[in-house]
Amino acid sequence: MIKFNKIVRAKTFSLSFETLSSRIVIALVKIIIYKLRKEQVMARDDLIGGALWEEYSYEVQRRMDNPSNMGEITEEEKGDNKLIIADFGAESCGDAVRLYWLIDPKSDTIKTSKFKSFGCGTAIASSDMMAELCMDKTVDEALKITNIDVEKALRDNPEVPAVPGQKMHCSVMAYDVIKKAASMYKGVDMDSFEEEFIICECARVTQDTLKQVIELNKLSTIEEIVDYTKAGGFCKSCIKPGGHEAKDVYLVDLLAEAVEEIEAAEKSRKIIEAKGDGTFGSMGIVQKINGVESILEEYIRPTLKADGGDVELIDIKEEGDAFEVLIKYQGECMSCSMNTTTTLAGIQDMLAFKLKANIRVIVT
Repeated sequence: MIKFNKIVRAKTFSLSFETLSSRIVIALVKIIIYKLRKEQVMARDDLIGGALWEEYSYEVQRRMDNPSNMGEITEEEKGDNKLIIADFGAESCGDAVRLYWLIDPKSDTIKTSKFKSFGCGTAIASSDMMAELCMDKTVDEALKITNIDVEKALRDNPEVPAVPGQKMHCSVMAYDVIKKAASMYKGVDMDSFEEEFIICECARVTQDTLKQVIELNKLSTIEEIVDYTKAGGFCKSCIKPGGHEAKDVYLVDLLAEAVEEIEAAEKSRKIIEAKGDGTFGSMGIVQKINGVESILEEYIRPTLKADGGDVELIDIKEEGDAFEVLIKYQGECMSCSMNTTTTLAGIQDMLAFKLKANIRVIVT
């Protein structure tokens, strides 16, 4: 008896070609194939969520199912090259990757790059692309490959991300294992490759960059930081405690510190504006008016009033590095032939001397 056996989740279908017609057998085979495909889809949906699956690029899906560079390199294969085997595990999700490099020691060129991965599909696809990007590059050139480069290389459309934001952290492991392999080849600590302190591993945004952007743009919310820098826009672990992995510094910490500094600076500015620091430019508008009025009252008005005239302060304007003091003559000064020459020059010189500022007096 010829039997057709197929196991589907511990269910065994045993068909006898002697008792069933070929048409029935074909129909049953189709049912089995349909059931298998349905179960694969259900398993996929259970694993990553049906809707979420649509956010993966075709290239990511292809490499999940059929990675091009998965495998190992043995000592027997290395020949005159140097074999590097680097392991790195991601605390964020429990994934791990092993990277194999065959390096030409004469040129530091990576001749062959393969990997093995224990982790989710995104980690496999990212590691596969990472291994491919390393090929034919020098070790120093490979060190410049970031998780951002890996993610962009996995895109079908340059404008559409290859993976959902919450899975972006999986590509970070690919970047980290490159650093581990390079450190082993060079005989240094992998932390020595980081020149700046990275806050957001997914977007590769440093602490200094975040501080500068927050300060320059006076950002006050996490949403604004994400919009301006992309930090916190992917796996969100760097925003606050409780994400995929623990951080020494979070975005909420930087934001609180920056807001405190901005508030302190604003408070200092208001104090200086109110009290001044001894210079005319640092005074508030009320102080400037009082300063000019006091000089006019003590040194200018007595002379003008003696001849039946007077002067009124109209406004003070800041123009570049100078201050324009707008005045209006009263009484006999209005018709005096010297009100725009000698008298005007005397007022301007006195104000400039007493206030120690670049003063221009303008008659309105």
